[in-house]
Amino acid sequence: MSANDPAFDVLRETFGYAEFRGPQRAIIEHVTRGGDALVLMPTGGGKSLCYQVPALLREGTAVVVSPLIALMHDQVGALRQLGVRAAFLNSTLAIDEAHALERSFSRGELDLLYVAPERLTTARCLDLIGRARVALFAIDEAHCVSQWGHDFRPEYLQLGVLHERFAAVPRIALTATADPQTRAEIIQRLALGEARVFVSSFDRPNIRYTIVDKADARLQLLRFIRAEHAGEAGIVYCLSRRKVEETAHWLRDQGVGALAYHAGMDSASRNEHQARFQREEGIVMVATIAFGMGIDKPDVRFVAHLDLPKSIEGYYQETGRAGRDGLPADAWMAYGLGDVVQQRRLIDASAAGEAYKRVSTAKLDALLALCESAQCRRVRLLAYFGEDSEACGNCDTCLDPPRIWDATEAARQALSAIYRTGQRFGPVHLVDVLRGRMNERLLRWDHHRLGVFGIGAALDDAQWRGVFRQLVAMGYAAVDHAGYGALKLTAAARPVLRGEQPVAMRRIAERKRGRRLPAGAVPMAPNASLDAKLLARLKAWRSDEARLQALPAYVILHDATLAEIASRRPRDETELARIPGIGSKRLERYGRVLIDLVKVSGGD
Repeated sequence: MSANDPAFDVLRETFGYAEFRGPQRAIIEHVTRGGDALVLMPTGGGKSLCYQVPALLREGTAVVVSPLIALMHDQVGALRQLGVRAAFLNSTLAIDEAHALERSFSRGELDLLYVAPERLTTARCLDLIGRARVALFAIDEAHCVSQWGHDFRPEYLQLGVLHERFAAVPRIALTATADPQTRAEIIQRLALGEARVFVSSFDRPNIRYTIVDKADARLQLLRFIRAEHAGEAGIVYCLSRRKVEETAHWLRDQGVGALAYHAGMDSASRNEHQARFQREEGIVMVATIAFGMGIDKPDVRFVAHLDLPKSIEGYYQETGRAGRDGLPADAWMAYGLGDVVQQRRLIDASAAGEAYKRVSTAKLDALLALCESAQCRRVRLLAYFGEDSEACGNCDTCLDPPRIWDATEAARQALSAIYRTGQRFGPVHLVDVLRGRMNERLLRWDHHRLGVFGIGAALDDAQWRGVFRQLVAMGYAAVDHAGYGALKLTAAARPVLRGEQPVAMRRIAERKRGRRLPAGAVPMAPNASLDAKLLARLKAWRSDEARLQALPAYVILHDATLAEIASRRPRDETELARIPGIGSKRLERYGRVLIDLVKVSGGD
């Protein structure tokens, strides 16, 4: 390690990278000098290096607060591959193992120690930390401290004790998602008032955002997977446990390798499914939002939502689990009026106070605006986090711009139907009225005698569903949860009904879209010289090595690193060392076999 740039030496020698990304260098230098920091950086942006490099530069052991056991295991496994003395202290250890680890920590024999917040804040653990030389505290997934956030963990509220008891030890809090309100709460609850705040761009240019009008969501999902991600790893989010189970079973029946994951499963089944997802190729995990925060899998090629998330933060966090390796990935969602009804019902039924309900409603409204936008999805998404941007060319509204139509007359007809039927019915019944569809229910209520009966025959069912959905999203109509999803008029509807307020709506027709590689994304084949046979051999070797070490394949080497090897075909270890992701320990451990694989492939 040179005296001129020790941080770069660690980056190159230990982690195998030739340059820092974004604000990494500034963050690392600040924390290494002993400063506190709050780091907001997108998933896949290199947050971990922001505390791992200072941990290796400062004296003592870095204590990392991590919310999930699976995340600890993966990160420690990856660090040990690099020759870093890392360990985790959690409930998976036997008592004698835990005691031995505590002694190693006290003697300064570790570089990083990962601990869950529940354990860290116990008197025993705090006393243990007090006896050791601590280099820094890293609080990962710091948004969990916010009661307004999407992954609130009450144990995080106690982490302010670190500032109280260890004021001289620098602290770095990190998260991929935090709107201004959540940031303020992180700073307040973790006593980071003097911390320097680093905000990276939230843009993930390799992710293509697509939101489709929900018709038959499972069938739409299947077509999407078959067309663009057959045989690739993905995550499908559903709101309920029952829907998770049914969707996973249905996908398996259609030939997709799908597994279920939700909090209602026994822990053995959950752990088995999670392990298979991490270690096997091409698994699609159908899950509730209980799954994902602890997953460090870089080659998830798509994240799909069959139900509307609660907020933009939740949507961004969940979709951010796709394409962590920088290669092209998809965020796909099917969205309909039923999703809006469901989410508003959950907010109203919540036992939380009125302030929380107001915040939750505002967050949902922001997400609905994203779903209904005729502008670039990425521009709207980044604007929510306070970031200006230009149209991306890599979302559905950029690739296939929706048509905007004058929906004033249709809106008046729909609002009139709501009013004339007594504001007691949902959109299915209202569409029947507007289209003049005679059925038993209309006859029972005499709705075939209303002046609005049949006045909307010019639009089909799907178009009327879109009208009602957008009326709710625009605030002209609201869902009466006490009335089982009936639609009611709001005060904002009056000028529309009086003909004083024009209404424009988006009209989307689903079309097949070709994949475009966005600026800044890394292609699956870094250049035309990629040797497909060599890449296949490298992946087969990696799979065998991962099984031998009982580790996920990506912990051995990332796909992007293997693709670089298959493109550059290094002839010796000096050339191999220049490949991103090949640090000194990986070179020492795998260099000879990788060079031999390149040579064998050259003889084909």
